[in-house]
Amino acid sequence: MTLDATYLRGSMAAILSILHHSSCPDNLRFHFISASSTALLYHNLKTTISSSFPDLSFKMYALNDENVAGLISTSIRSSLDCPLNYARNYLATLLPYNVARVVYLDNDVVLVDDIAKLAAISLGEAAVLAAPQYCNANFRSYFTPSFWANPALSMTFEGRNACYFNTEWMELQKRMRIYELGSLPPFLLVFAGKIAPVDHRWNQHGLGGDNFRGLCRDLHPGPVSLLHWSGKGKPWARLDAQRPCPLDSLWAPYDLLLSPSFLDT
Repeated sequence: MTLDATYLRGSMAAILSILHHSSCPDNLRFHFISASSTALLYHNLKTTISSSFPDLSFKMYALNDENVAGLISTSIRSSLDCPLNYARNYLATLLPYNVARVVYLDNDVVLVDDIAKLAAISLGEAAVLAAPQYCNANFRSYFTPSFWANPALSMTFEGRNACYFNTEWMELQKRMRIYELGSLPPFLLVFAGKIAPVDHRWNQHGLGGDNFRGLCRDLHPGPVSLLHWSGKGKPWARLDAQRPCPLDSLWAPYDLLLSPSFLDT
């Protein structure tokens, strides 16, 4: 999980929800990635985690955000252009070699189920990662007409099942705009067809609304293990503005700013 000042409140709620629903919280090890450009902020974030969760087993890693920033092109929402949004692309170089498997979570989620179940999902023999997939979504809209018009680029998906769900592609994007919507498209370009499916209960996504207005949305049909406020609207901002969506009430109990007593339960 990434840590920054803007989304720290969301990260804290996510951590609390993971601990609260874990069958064995003592077995959990957290890995946090923060930007390296501001040493003081890095130290303050680490201190905040330690003081809020004194018994938490965790390590922090510094992402060279200045180098990553030079590879990022603007997208439809400025928050998607943050270097930390691309941290998952660098996990192999940031984490120690003895970390064989991780569960990567955004900081606008809360879990209402045991994370051990998610971590135990099999990758099979061919997949390199697992994620909820949305194969009925029009993933073509994630890439520009220039991408699809260039056979050398569009053939990337030939024979690969690219369901919605590396820096060379980011460098090309700087020279010739080939995709939209932040860090997901370059991930698709590399891993399409090599992703093991995860039940959709582990990503009840879109609760933050769309990327423009952040309107309220309902849950998708089916069971729920993870609630994800992807989209423009974040529950803490709507609660502070006293204009919450109905489902924001499911996030509020994990908000340490407004519900610090939760730590004592």
